[in-house]
Amino acid sequence: MRKFQSLLIIVFLFSQTKLIAQQFPRTSWEYNSKPEKNGWDTAKFKSLRKFVIDSTQITGMMIIHKGSVVFEFGDVVENSYIASCRKSILAMLYGKYVKSGKINLNKTLNDLKIDDVGGLLPIEKEATIKDILEARSGVFHQASYPGDFLDLAPKRGSVKSGSYWLYSNWDFNVAGYIFEKETGQTIYGEIEKQLAKPLMMQDWKRELQKKEGDSTRSYFPAYPMFFSTRDMARVGLLMLNKGKWMDKQIIDEKWVQEMINPITSYTEVDKNIPIFRGKDYSFGYGLYWWLWQNITDNRFKGGYSALGHWGQTISIFPAIDAVVVFKTKDNYQRETPSNARYRLLQLAVWSYDKDK
Repeated sequence: MRKFQSLLIIVFLFSQTKLIAQQFPRTSWEYNSKPEKNGWDTAKFKSLRKFVIDSTQITGMMIIHKGSVVFEFGDVVENSYIASCRKSILAMLYGKYVKSGKINLNKTLNDLKIDDVGGLLPIEKEATIKDILEARSGVFHQASYPGDFLDLAPKRGSVKSGSYWLYSNWDFNVAGYIFEKETGQTIYGEIEKQLAKPLMMQDWKRELQKKEGDSTRSYFPAYPMFFSTRDMARVGLLMLNKGKWMDKQIIDEKWVQEMINPITSYTEVDKNIPIFRGKDYSFGYGLYWWLWQNITDNRFKGGYSALGHWGQTISIFPAIDAVVVFKTKDNYQRETPSNARYRLLQLAVWSYDKDK
């Protein structure tokens, strides 16, 4: 009898642990009033808050652990521009249509009859949709929208598609065009259908979303996105749970894994973009998601991030069941420097005491 009672207690405790691990916000987030009981060092939270105030221009930040808020700073309600985090969200939208076969990743630019201002080279038109989603198209054409490393690109026509990684807005923008062309849907409409409604986003506003770009440079506009910090956190929690929200698979689990598969190693990223060299962190690259690599601290193991200019991120750290999001509102024309952004992410993760 005692053995049976002990077994029941173990089963109950296990079920409660699973319940906490699978917690999701509904119309609003739940706040953990005693995060120290779940391994968080609240003294380090004080240091984290001080760093945010003294060393960054961050306007809103949240740390989510096991589906509830353990840390919050600033305005997490206001919608603002999330910069290049848009690219990671676009990659998420692809999953549904890749699974259904509506998007064939092996189609080339030639197959899609895609050209651009001044013409693409024959070798560039060999790039597949998969190459473009990996940022390995080999197309070094100027983009309609700034914010990339085209100045570091090899000579046009000098590399084969798939052989060279470059963070280029041409790839990211044409990926948006291809998505809409192949699916017959709009990017913003799909965000609403695939993410905003099923995740019960609190602040999503379709009317804020509008494409931008200089068509004299490139035919393919960018697709800026405006999110609140707390809605970015919902996107992060969805990714943390492998595309599942409550009992529904929103993004195909295989596609989530595909997005964070290390296609480009940190050594290639460092070689092609020198700004990451010599840091105490390194990033590889998947499908429009940055992958934390070359870090000995196991709390970062398997971590990945959507990163944006000015100081925006949706960062997922599966090893500690946590999501870290923050924004720097671009309207103020103040930027959180890249070193401060990554230090902030490190401080956030280090606030989790793995020995507790």
